[in-house]
Amino acid sequence: MKSIKSWLVCLILLFLSQKGEGQTFDNIRNYKVDWSLLEKKDSQLIGLRSFTADSKTYFLAVDPVTLQTCVILSDRYKRTRSTYADICSRFNKTVYIRGFDLVRRTEQNLQNAGLDLRMPQEQGINLTIDLCPSHKPFDRVIFQSLFSAFKGKSGRLPVAISVSGKWILKHQEDLNWLKNLDKDGALQITWVNHSYSHVYNNQPLTSNFLLSKGTNMDVEVLENEKLMLRNGILPSVFFRCPGLVSDKAVIDKLLSYGLIAVGSDAWLAKGQHPGDGSIVLIHGNGNEELGVKDFIKLLQQENTAIRSGHWTLYNLSEGLEHD
Repeated sequence: MKSIKSWLVCLILLFLSQKGEGQTFDNIRNYKVDWSLLEKKDSQLIGLRSFTADSKTYFLAVDPVTLQTCVILSDRYKRTRSTYADICSRFNKTVYIRGFDLVRRTEQNLQNAGLDLRMPQEQGINLTIDLCPSHKPFDRVIFQSLFSAFKGKSGRLPVAISVSGKWILKHQEDLNWLKNLDKDGALQITWVNHSYSHVYNNQPLTSNFLLSKGTNMDVEVLENEKLMLRNGILPSVFFRCPGLVSDKAVIDKLLSYGLIAVGSDAWLAKGQHPGDGSIVLIHGNGNEELGVKDFIKLLQQENTAIRSGHWTLYNLSEGLEHD
């Protein structure tokens, strides 16, 4: 009940501020990491970012229980400045900070650090779709297959979509198509930061992706968040490392931003088979035909279970709540 109440409060705040999911911020200034405690009556949010737009100050905040993010006007809550360390201590029993602890377990991994465990105990998967930079057509067939498989089932289909900045810049029409599916109630999209430039080279993994020489994490993380907000999509507290490649320094930096790295135990194109509650990874940017085909095959295999209500989709927040 408390979780539901906190979620409703966040939705009300979105309405009051007139800015949030679906709203665009065209003139963002002074965008920065800005930890704070935001309080109002029975509600507490954690402030992650502050910025100005059109002469108004806003906070990007998260509910530590539901992991729902929202953008609110600065005068909606009583604000107390804080630090990463203080927030971790104060909210150490919440779903949000427990997510940090789970990420710490794999922080030394070169590949697949972050959440990669099978989360809910129920039958189904957590579907994550990565949109790395690509000039190829967007794989709309993924979503068309989803709608066909779950036809007649009530409720929005939860998916986590990891967007890179360079994909957004080249695929405005496709992005708007996804936004409309979310707005119209067909999908419940968790927008995951997938870095701004998604650097890739021919070097070994230890010098590739976010580990490439000269990588500026502020640009890769914060500039992509700004781009997301300018395009009317609300950044979540999840981050998908390009190539699933990172090191402890990258994970430390992501946590200092308040972001939870998301790995995968079932990257379909690599032949990894999903189990109940798996975090499934496919690419929807036109570069991974095998993964898309394997996902469609998975839906076909689970058709009977889907029709009987024994196989479904979960969102990443649900997984942490069940941990």
